[in-house]
Amino acid sequence: MLTAADVHVDGYPTVEAVRWMGRRIEAQTGGRITLRMYHSGQLGRETDVVDLARFGALDIVRVSFAAVNNAFPPTQLFSLPYVFESAAHMRRVVDGPVGREVRDAFSRRGLVGLAIYDAGARSFYNTARAVSTPGELAGLKLRVPPADIFIRLIRAFGANATPLSYGEVYSALQTRLIDGAENNWRSFHSSRQFEVARHWAQTEHSHAPEALLLSRRRFAGLDVRDQEIVLAAAAESVPYMRTLWDRTEATSRAAAIAAGVQVTEVDRAAFERAAAPVLRACLQDADLARLYRAAREAA
Repeated sequence: MLTAADVHVDGYPTVEAVRWMGRRIEAQTGGRITLRMYHSGQLGRETDVVDLARFGALDIVRVSFAAVNNAFPPTQLFSLPYVFESAAHMRRVVDGPVGREVRDAFSRRGLVGLAIYDAGARSFYNTARAVSTPGELAGLKLRVPPADIFIRLIRAFGANATPLSYGEVYSALQTRLIDGAENNWRSFHSSRQFEVARHWAQTEHSHAPEALLLSRRRFAGLDVRDQEIVLAAAAESVPYMRTLWDRTEATSRAAAIAAGVQVTEVDRAAFERAAAPVLRACLQDADLARLYRAAREAA
């Protein structure tokens, strides 16, 4: 049996895509290999489950790239601000040589990069006020993933960055430990954070996708044919996941707005200008700059 973990709730597109992959593997192996999914963060935070997979205690994990930026430097590409113009642009990049190079980077530290899943466009939301310019974020305490790039980006926008795991955000909003956060519409809705944070700013500052990873120890323990089956099923799960994502993202947005969330269109150029120093500093790294240029050329 393969074990898999995800912090997202039952029914979330990534959870369902991994289940679909498991059914493919089970069918292809005549039932010899099955998959059990632990959703909703049952096995811990994203950083925790990555370590479990690296050391062979867990087989498959779906995590945001932000959770692995520091340990796997090429993944930082997907946390940089305003890399992608659209979901279509992001998909072209992750399906091409850049995506393969980033997935290959996981092999250096005990993991196999199986696939890259969508995670929508990330925008800001908060409990205090409407936001249309970076200056209006000033003074707000905003949750960020535990990744250096996101912390620096929030500070560049004038807000106070508060690193928290995804599962802690709802209660932190409720108790006013934080004033807001940033994420995609699907996560904003499925986590029910829209019940507390009523102001959404459509910044779309990131189209950061997510990683599907396999323990290298587990992979090495499979025979060659089973390895091929697992790799193929993971690749085939990507279009399935994207279909689910495209179907549910608009539904989540509509549901949050119907519940009272106010959406503000922003001065995107102002946000891009504010983010530019963070981008320039990150691109001092030659390898990251090379990946960034390749990604931009696919726009």
